[in-house]
Amino acid sequence: MTPPLLEASGITLRRDNGTGSAILNHLDLQVEPGEVVIIKGESGSGKTTFLKCIAELNVYQEGEIRLNGQPSSSYGIPNFRTLVQYIPQRPSMLPGTPADFLEQCRSFAARKARDAALEAEGRTWPDPHDLAAEWGIEPTCWTRGWGTLSGGESQRIALAIAIGLGGAEVLLLDEPTSALDEVTTKIVENSLVSMLPAAPIGAPKGTGPKALVWITHSPEQADRVGTRKVDITRRV
Repeated sequence: MTPPLLEASGITLRRDNGTGSAILNHLDLQVEPGEVVIIKGESGSGKTTFLKCIAELNVYQEGEIRLNGQPSSSYGIPNFRTLVQYIPQRPSMLPGTPADFLEQCRSFAARKARDAALEAEGRTWPDPHDLAAEWGIEPTCWTRGWGTLSGGESQRIALAIAIGLGGAEVLLLDEPTSALDEVTTKIVENSLVSMLPAAPIGAPKGTGPKALVWITHSPEQADRVGTRKVDITRRV
């Protein structure tokens, strides 16, 4: 039997360095190619925390994350984070410009290794500048300081960089359109969904990630983009 594309099993994270009460309690999730899995839950239920655990950005006390049947540790955590990539709701205040940040990301050893693997596989990815332009970002925004950009501009550029760097099998999206107006939101939604494999079997080559795990507080957005919804409130 073919394993899931992404699987989180028994993820448990406790407060106070693992000695306190559970923030996440034995949460499970399976994601197949072509899926857009909507993560639902009340405020404070741990949705963002769960995504960060899946990306190996938070240290959890119990459980395991597997990609294509292999534990995250087998990839090496820096490499795993290029394959299962978390994109925050709001990019942290960063020094310099988006152009500087993009070049810095491209310089990381794990990123260079992933780029070489993509080239060997014949896979292509959208250019971050072209993707941002599709979402209404002016070219001059790339050379402006992060602090001079609006929330919507920062959000779109950070998302375009994350996708355009290439190579992520799964994107973990934490309210990726929360700062956007309705029209731009739907443009970004359509762009993200159009990158996925057309069928749940997946494909060895493609122009984007194979699946999305998406936090949204908008029921309308969840209905538009989601193929499945998981409510973690009842499972914490």
